[in-house]
Amino acid sequence: IISTLMKSIKLKIIFIAIYSIIICQNPDNLRFKNSTILDVPDLSFSENVYSGLDILDQMDFKILKNKTIIVLTNHSAINKGGKHLLDLLKPYPSIKVKAILELEHGLWGIDDKRNKLIGRERIDPVHGARIIDLFEKYVYPPKWVFRDADILIADFQDTGSRYTTYLTTLSKVFESASDNKVKVVILDRPNPIRGDVIDGPIPRAEFQSYESYHLLPIRHGMTLGEISILINEMGWIKDLKRVDLTVVPLSNWKRDMWFHKSSLEWKKPIPYIKDEMTLLAYNGMDLFRGTNLNMGFGTNKPYLINGAPWLEINYLLDKVNKLELKGVRFKPINYRPRGTLNSKRIPKYDGLSCSGIEIMITNQDEFNPIITATSIMLLIHQLHPRQFKWEADGYIDKLFGSDILRVIASQNKKPDQLHPHWYKDVSTFIDFRKSYLLYE
Repeated sequence: IISTLMKSIKLKIIFIAIYSIIICQNPDNLRFKNSTILDVPDLSFSENVYSGLDILDQMDFKILKNKTIIVLTNHSAINKGGKHLLDLLKPYPSIKVKAILELEHGLWGIDDKRNKLIGRERIDPVHGARIIDLFEKYVYPPKWVFRDADILIADFQDTGSRYTTYLTTLSKVFESASDNKVKVVILDRPNPIRGDVIDGPIPRAEFQSYESYHLLPIRHGMTLGEISILINEMGWIKDLKRVDLTVVPLSNWKRDMWFHKSSLEWKKPIPYIKDEMTLLAYNGMDLFRGTNLNMGFGTNKPYLINGAPWLEINYLLDKVNKLELKGVRFKPINYRPRGTLNSKRIPKYDGLSCSGIEIMITNQDEFNPIITATSIMLLIHQLHPRQFKWEADGYIDKLFGSDILRVIASQNKKPDQLHPHWYKDVSTFIDFRKSYLLYE
């Protein structure tokens, strides 16, 4: 313990020494009208990646001192030592945490033991701050949250996927912060599935939803800080509003880096995603929420299995293998999904015997989750036209971002005729996003 403490103290001394000699303005700040990149030391002497929280921690949270703050966060906001943002703020009495805003899945995930109730209110035991649910209870934070607040700070690990609702909630918070003239600070974190791979369609206006809120491909390849700048500079919130935004950037992160190469501690970005491979598969397999198939919920391999009681697996597996999809193998599986008491989501076909396909990623650099998921989906649609169903209200269109997936399915076209439809979207977005990227 003493050795670890000494290393931490030594790093902080080096950090402060380097920071004290920085006198030039960050050239990134010349690119943006409404967003600022915090000047931070050059930490290239280290092989480790440092999150925005790591850097702000080493700076002793200087920009927050003597401020009343609002925190938008969840369980993933930890530093290299595994300590949460809220715990790290506790030793600084001049930083008053007025309210904590929580995303979908809650502040601490499924296991919410750190929260306590006072009357009908939920209170954080570390700071005594009210916890505000911005998914199931509110869309926008109540007005009192911003009264007398100086800064809203946001820190959470995004999934790298467009249909996670975190970015939608962040955009709603931006809107409220703009209305109330409260500054916003984003603590950046890596895109966990690489920042140089973009894939999937950009949503059409008529299909935008909480899971397709912004004009991003399904796999967007951007960090939380980069997307925050893009949203802010483009005025992608209601009535073209902007916020006074500051991003605390990452250090030593490269665009071709998977999360496990970052040296940062893994925390499930959302429940049911236990590791990096599952997260990669999620970028395609989550589309099965728009169908009547089970996608592994109720098993220990969510997003890596899809099946149903009526699925004829042998013929399907033969068809899938003939596609020769890269970076993945498939095997037949029989399973019985079972819901649990602490799960908010009852799995499809709960308690019923299902036959299905398990996907096993053999090369994560070659594996394409969106092509894999949609290919399996289209084949099942062809083999089981009576049993296969789309969820009501065009939910698949909202997830996918357009109706082209259903159109291709209705025409019984081959799976490889779908993905050319989003090639132009990917090419357009690659060019569009260049001016908002902070890392090479």
